[in-house]
Amino acid sequence: MSKGTVAGAKGGKKKSVTFVIDCSKPVEDKIMEIASLEKFLQEKIKVGGKTGALGESIIISREKNKISVTADSAFSKRYLKYLTKKYLKKHNVRDWLRVIASNKDRSVYELRYFNIAEQEGEEED
Repeated sequence: MSKGTVAGAKGGKKKSVTFVIDCSKPVEDKIMEIASLEKFLQEKIKVGGKTGALGESIIISREKNKISVTADSAFSKRYLKYLTKKYLKKHNVRDWLRVIASNKDRSVYELRYFNIAEQEGEEED
């Protein structure tokens, strides 16, 4: 082994993780505004135990109906789901929308409507 490989292994590259929240259905139906969700995430995400202090470690960006959260430090996908649910509850749409991981790409969360038609059919039986 040469010195270069050992030094490279110690320093290593920062592992950045990107998660996406797809809000296309509720935004198209004008149930929620994507800008308010982006602002909520910027205010509520904790870095080092402090809310709102994102710094350069976490970047939140918005593209049309999707919000992407890129983190250089350790960041939990579950924490992002928790904050999204908290936002939905705050705006009283938690009864109609749910946060689901996409089947195609597991780093993507989708906001979908509860399927009320199936639930009503089960109750009639």
